Amino acid sequence: MRAGVLEKLNERLVYLLLAAAALLAFCLGFLVVADVIGRSIFNSPVRGTPEIVSMSIVVIAFLLAAYAVQSGGMIYAAVLVNLLGWRGPVISTLLSAILGTLLFGLIAWGGWDPLVHAITTGQFEGEGALRVPVWPARLAVMVGAGLVMLNYVGQGVVAFLMLLRNEPPADGAASQPAPH
Repeated sequence: MRAGVLEKLNERLVYLLLAAAALLAFCLGFLVVADVIGRSIFNSPVRGTPEIVSMSIVVIAFLLAAYAVQSGGMIYAAVLVNLLGWRGPVISTLLSAILGTLLFGLIAWGGWDPLVHAITTGQFEGEGALRVPVWPARLAVMVGAGLVMLNYVGQGVVAFLMLLRNEPPADGAASQPAPH
């Protein structure tokens, strides 16, 4: 497969996860409002709201992580790296890609056993009337971390090739994607 096809596939997957996170956050808002109304007006909260919210926050964070990397939304201190000329931002991108790949690779690798355990044992969060399965959150962590890792690998390869070829970015800007 060509790099362009992989980039397009990655972009579509990242936007699909972004849409899923937005939909989940939207639904979560309704759940919290229903819980507050039920608690204050009817003295009957929506059961399982704390468990659902806590699991959903983890899912949302990891569904959005790949978009943050792909869109250039990660923290970037341009003042320091621009002191090195056009190579500064490229070196910064390469170093952050290496560190991001290691970090998110370790998260994905370390999440495998807990995911398998959650599925095989039927692990749930919460007590009583509503028990929330743990495996969807663990799967979201694995998928999100894996996709973030792949995005960092792609950015690192591009930055490494730019340094190897001694080729500044085409637009003279940093090799980090511009934030949207």
